[in-house]
Amino acid sequence: MTHFVFFCGHAGTGKTTIAKRLIGSLMRETGEAFCLLDKDTLYGRYSAAAMQALTGDPNDRDSPMYLHFLRNPEYQGLLDTARENLLLGISVVVVGPFSREICDRRLFDRAWLGIADDVVLRVVWVFTSEETAHARIVARSNPSDAYKLTHWDQYRQRRVVMPSGTTSDGLLMFDNSAPSAADFDDLQRAILSGAA
Repeated sequence: MTHFVFFCGHAGTGKTTIAKRLIGSLMRETGEAFCLLDKDTLYGRYSAAAMQALTGDPNDRDSPMYLHFLRNPEYQGLLDTARENLLLGISVVVVGPFSREICDRRLFDRAWLGIADDVVLRVVWVFTSEETAHARIVARSNPSDAYKLTHWDQYRQRRVVMPSGTTSDGLLMFDNSAPSAADFDDLQRAILSGAA
């Protein structure tokens, strides 16, 4: 059995931090090997080079040009890499926003993901308030956040409202505003059991 776990959410919510915190304990609890696939790690340098060539700004990762030409190929490459690991018997933790794919339910579509029925699929939506996310983005001083900070009003309009109703069916929601150790334990149990 393998696990395919997504940590999704907007910038500044702490997706990567949570994934790194839990991956070791997930390996211990399941006895499985896991790999971590973070979209920014896998594609950050490539995107910077591509946007430098296209726009002259290597830190342009949120403009209409990036969203039109690079976003979807990056996500497909990320999923292709995850699928290859799963086929080798290695469980996968994937980190990326994936807001569109949650809203249209593609992340729950095994045929779209290209995974077998015996893969345990979990999708976690990590959230905080917009103010907290903005403060974290400013504090981390990552050059790739420059476009979204400069165009914050435009960016914030793209932030989907918290998934709800049928959009949230099967989604594990995690408030990362000020979580306790018990909250992380509960999240891990939910990932392993599938209970929201």
